[in-house]
Amino acid sequence: MKLYEGEIGKTYIVYSVMVKNAVTRRLEALGVNEMTPVVLMNKKGKGTVIIKVRGTRLALGRRISEGIEIREAVNHE
Repeated sequence: MKLYEGEIGKTYIVYSVMVKNAVTRRLEALGVNEMTPVVLMNKKGKGTVIIKVRGTRLALGRRISEGIEIREAVNHE
């Protein structure tokens, strides 16, 4: 599923990032890499999301959030 389709408060694993190369490099510098857990903190308007990754909150617009494929994280308790 796409990042903007997730549920608020749930943890997801980034499966793939399919955006422009410059944006991909910037996201990697911010810690949004494949197999990285992210928490969907909030959704705004038409696809803008706020995520928490590695202790930092990031706001991403629709074009970026629809280019990030996620999978639901499995809890191993």
